Amino acid sequence: MTKAKAIAIPVPTGSIDAYLQAIRNIPVLSTAEEQALAIRLRDHEDLDAARQLVMSHLRFVAHIARGYSGYGLAQADLIQEGNIGLMKAVKRFDPTQGVRLVSFAVYWIRAEIHEFILRNWRIVKIATTKAQRKLFFNLRGAKKHLGWFSHDEVQAVAKDLGVSEKEVMEMESRLSGHDVAFDLRNDDDDDEMPHPAAYLQDMTHNPMQLTEEAEWEAHNHDRLQTALTTLDSRSKEIIQRRWLDDDKATLQELADKYQVSAERIRQLENNAMKKLQNVLQ
Repeated sequence: MTKAKAIAIPVPTGSIDAYLQAIRNIPVLSTAEEQALAIRLRDHEDLDAARQLVMSHLRFVAHIARGYSGYGLAQADLIQEGNIGLMKAVKRFDPTQGVRLVSFAVYWIRAEIHEFILRNWRIVKIATTKAQRKLFFNLRGAKKHLGWFSHDEVQAVAKDLGVSEKEVMEMESRLSGHDVAFDLRNDDDDDEMPHPAAYLQDMTHNPMQLTEEAEWEAHNHDRLQTALTTLDSRSKEIIQRRWLDDDKATLQELADKYQVSAERIRQLENNAMKKLQNVLQ
C-alpha cells in the first residue's frame, strides 16, 4: 500500500494573500495516496488522515470561491464557507466508488458557498424556494450579457430553467433592486427621497389598538368568572386546575385528590365545559 506523505504546512489566517500563498505550497495527493488516506479515515476514523485530505484540497476551494467574487462578499468568507463544504465532503467520501475526492467535493463546496451568498447578499432575502435559488445563480449571470429581458428572452429562460415566466420576472426585479436604509438620512437635504421610516407605520404600539385589546380581554375575563360561579365547587376546581392555572394538573392528579377514577374526572370536566359554553353563548 502506498503510504501518504504527512502534510504539516501551517496555514496563516491573518491575511488572505498569505493564506492563498500557503495553500499553493501544499502538495497535491496522488490517487494512491488519496485512496490510502480515505481508507484510513473510513475504517479507523483517523483524524490525521482527514486533515491531510482537507489540506491538500484547500487550493481547489479557493479556486471555486474566486468564481463568486462578483457578489460583493469578502473572499475570505467565501473560502471559509467552501472549506466547510470540503470537510463535509471528506467525511462522506467513499474511496470504493472509483472517483477522486475533488470530483465528489465540488457539490458540497458550492452548496455551502451558495447558502452563504443567499444569507448575506442582501438584507432582504431574495431567494427562498428551490426555483428562486436556481434562478438567482443562473439569472444573474444571464443579465450580465442580456441586460433587461425582452418577453422572448423571459420565455427562453423560463423554459431552460424549468420555472414559470412569472418567477423569472420576479427574480429579475429582485436582482435589479437595492437595499435602502430604514431611517438613515441627512435632515438638511430636502431633495433626498423619503426613507421608509417616514411612511411605514408601526402598528405594534398603537394606543387605540392596545386599549381596545385590553378592554376586550378584561370583558372576556369578567364573563368567564361569572360563568364559573354557575359550577359546583368540584367542577370549578377541575376547570381551574386543568385549563386556567399555569401549572396545569393531570387527570390522574385530580383523580387521586377526589378518590375517583381519571375517567370520572374527564366526565366531570366535559360536563363543566358544556355548562360554561351554554352560559357564554
